[in-house]
Order: sequence, then C-alpha cells, then structure tokens
Amino acid sequence: MTNQTDKNSHETHSAGAQSKIEQLPTDTDLSRSIGNPQQSARAIALPGITPAEAGERAAAAEAEANPLARMVNQITHGDCLSLLRQLPDACADMVLTDPPYLVGYRDRSGRTIANDDNRRWMFPAFAELYRILKPDAYCVSFYGWGKADRFLSVWRECGLYPVGHFVWVKGYASSVRHVRMKHEMAYLLAKGNPLPPASPPADVLPWDYTGNHLHPTQKPVASLKPLIQAFSRPGGLILDPFAGSGSTGVAARECGRRYVLIEKDAAYHRAAQQRLR
Repeated sequence: MTNQTDKNSHETHSAGAQSKIEQLPTDTDLSRSIGNPQQSARAIALPGITPAEAGERAAAAEAEANPLARMVNQITHGDCLSLLRQLPDACADMVLTDPPYLVGYRDRSGRTIANDDNRRWMFPAFAELYRILKPDAYCVSFYGWGKADRFLSVWRECGLYPVGHFVWVKGYASSVRHVRMKHEMAYLLAKGNPLPPASPPADVLPWDYTGNHLHPTQKPVASLKPLIQAFSRPGGLILDPFAGSGSTGVAARECGRRYVLIEKDAAYHRAAQQRLR
C-alpha cells in the first residue's frame, strides 16, 4: 500500500513538473508575441522564467526575425552577399558605397582590398542593392575608371541607370604613370524615377585628404556629406555594404540619417567600430 501511494505521488509530481515545462514559452512563441503587449506580458508571467529572461529571449527572437533591426546604426562584420540577402525589400533610402575597383590594389604599406582581384561578386551584390533600395531612390557608387564599362554593364543589368557623375579634384597625385592621377569619381545611379533634389550638388567637388590612416582608400567624410544631404531625407536609412573604415556611417550620422554598414575585412571593421562609438 505504501509503495503504491509513493508511486502515485511520484507520478503526480512528475506530471506537474512536465506541465510546468510545457508551459514555458518557446522562442517561436516569443517571436509571435513581439508587438503584442498582452502576449508578451503573458509570456513574462509564466512560471519558471523571470521578466529579465523573458525580455532577453524576446529580444533574441526579434533580432532573428528582423535582421534589419540589429544592423541599423551598426557596422556588421561579414560577407555582404550573405548579409544583404537577410535584409527586406525596399528598406534603404539611399545606397552610398565604395566597392572594390577590380584592380588588385595594394598600397605602399601592403594593405589590400578584399575581392579587388575578381568580379564574381559584382552582379549578385548590386542585384541585392537594387532589391533593398526603395523605389525612385538613388545609389552613389565609386568605381575604377579602367573598369567603367564593366561597372556600367552590371548596374544597367541590375536595373540601375546613370543620371549623374561626380569628380572630386585632389591637390595631390595618388599615382603617377601615364598621367598624374589627381581625382576620384563616382556615378549617381537611379532606381525608378526619383525626384531631383531641391538643391543639387555640383558634379565637381573638392577632396580633403584623409591620410588613409584607417583604410588604403579611405574616403573623406566632408566629401560624402553633400551627397547624403542631397539624395536622402533626414532620418533616412543609408546603406553601404563595402564600408571600409566607416566613413559613410560617420557622414550619415552627422547628417541626421541612420545607416547600415557591412565590412568583410576584420581589421577595417574594428577601425570602423572605433570611429562610430
């Protein structure tokens, strides 16, 4: 009799424990409750989980369900091809980027640019940028003049078309061979039919030398700000998937915009993180 009673008591206790375990919210439950205060409160109130733990699990579920939320105003380390695929359609107000020029660049100290020796990334990357860019919006992309035909072909194939061209005049020669190279260039590309800016910038602009201390092709913030101010709205989201040392992010922040930056090289990613703290 005693053995049977003990057995019944053990089974009742086990069933109660199993019931409590089954009541605990899963990550899926928490993900579904995001944006629903009643469901979130119910999840927090369940036995066996503290409010702090529930909040952490809800935040993790939200980040998994919405990669854009965790990437805004951050520089993310990784391959832009895989990271861009995680972003939703038509979420960026403007793209401003300085991709590899396909020239196998190496500076005097030996620093290089990832994927600057091949063009396999070009179409997949710009196809994703076209998808992520909002309709009737602008993309500004630097490029290597010796590969202009390739860049223009890929941009057009992806749906972007040139509507302007910028030249920044340098006070020094970055290279000397057949000519003294004293300028930088970028195309202004359009998706759809964006309205012209109220105050269009000049297409010939000054260039402030950065010293390239953080990146071998570091772009000056002062040269990027007029583009952001002209081709995006305050509070808009600026996307740069080839972020280097983070100049686009600094310029976007100083212009009152949000940003999403991606950088593959770990050293340049760390440098950008330091700048954007």
